Amino acid sequence: MRISIAKPQIGNEEIAAVEKVLKSGMIASGPETVKFESEFAEFIGCKFACAVNNGTSAIALAISAIGVKPGQEIITSPLTFVATANAILSCGAIPVFADIEKDTFNLSPESVEDCITEKTAAIMPVHLYGMPADMNRFREIGSRNNIAIIGDAAQAHGASIDGEMVGKLGDIECFSFYPTKNMTTGEGGMVTTDDESLYDLMNSIRNHGRPGNQLGMYEHDRFGLNLRLTDIGSAIGRIQLRKIREFNEARKRNAKILSEQIEFSENLKCPEVPNGVIHSWHQYTIRVVQGSNKKSTRGGLSEYLRENGIGTGIYYPRLIQNYPHLSQFSSKCPNAEEVVTEVISLPVHPGLSTEDVEEVAETVNQWSNMISI
Repeated sequence: MRISIAKPQIGNEEIAAVEKVLKSGMIASGPETVKFESEFAEFIGCKFACAVNNGTSAIALAISAIGVKPGQEIITSPLTFVATANAILSCGAIPVFADIEKDTFNLSPESVEDCITEKTAAIMPVHLYGMPADMNRFREIGSRNNIAIIGDAAQAHGASIDGEMVGKLGDIECFSFYPTKNMTTGEGGMVTTDDESLYDLMNSIRNHGRPGNQLGMYEHDRFGLNLRLTDIGSAIGRIQLRKIREFNEARKRNAKILSEQIEFSENLKCPEVPNGVIHSWHQYTIRVVQGSNKKSTRGGLSEYLRENGIGTGIYYPRLIQNYPHLSQFSSKCPNAEEVVTEVISLPVHPGLSTEDVEEVAETVNQWSNMISI
């Protein structure tokens, strides 16, 4: 595609940082990872950050550290990547799917409250597309019911609510550094918290159950796995972290152009951002609503853009509760069931020129005008 839906922003600085690590001989988890954790925690404004090998591991590690037991329930969104639920299953917990809000695409606090049972151990809001979930409400619900809040922040690097960063809005929150995310380590993840006891426990679990940060000791106090992030990945992450504000500003500019230049209508819904919220614009996601115009379909828009050299993404083509291994946990989520047939993401990444973004908007308008005839 001439204009891609995503493009990792890797430059000479990242390449030089990786070369330095390779030449050092310390390529597993080591000093670069320790520095990356400290710098990421400072960026978020939290006390602790624990680096791991991917975002799925980050969620599973957070669930384990919180102390969720097999058979207990975690309430989450059906409109997300399947890793959210897979991580829950990997810990022996049960995913419970609550409905979403159509305007933000995020978990509905009202629906979550309806799903709480005596087995509920945690609520896992997903900050979908980079839009922070209503964490003030979820914290209140969690506090009132003695339920932990685990944030799935895989797409929300740099997002915030009322000046408070995603990453410190829950008891514990989980990031992904997959190549298409707002920043990358190649593959990697991070768990953030202000709770020192949770950090110490995660630090041990991700390192074969070793005590403290003694990477070379054959001491194992508990069950653990190898979930460590390498210094190669951390070296990339440290450079990316220095650029994240610039990356996010570019995404914000591109999103502003799309919102201003696309001719939105009853068939084409613009993404909404509540007051006090900073969106990270991991995705710029609109809704194609068919209504009375049978020509207004998501597939039609996607195909028209593809024919004109513009990539799109459908995140996600089905609710995760509809995958075979999750169907036993399926529940009625009417908002999510409607939205999943409508969402389509347009290019917004920082590798785009202003001309690229304007062309995307113009091409969407051409399609919209064409189907209105």
